[in-house]
Amino acid sequence: MLSTILIIILILLLIGALPTWPYSGGWGYYPGGGIGLVLIIVIILVLFGRI
Repeated sequence: MLSTILIIILILLLIGALPTWPYSGGWGYYPGGGIGLVLIIVIILVLFGRI
């Protein structure tokens, strides 16, 4: 249950970090890439039963 909520929150953060607004265009893909990396790590941990 906790892992499902954590994955949903990370997916929402990943969508929110995408540089779609004009003021965030200069950020590049760093915020989305960092959150995406955390999301991948959490998914791997869930699949191996660590969380």
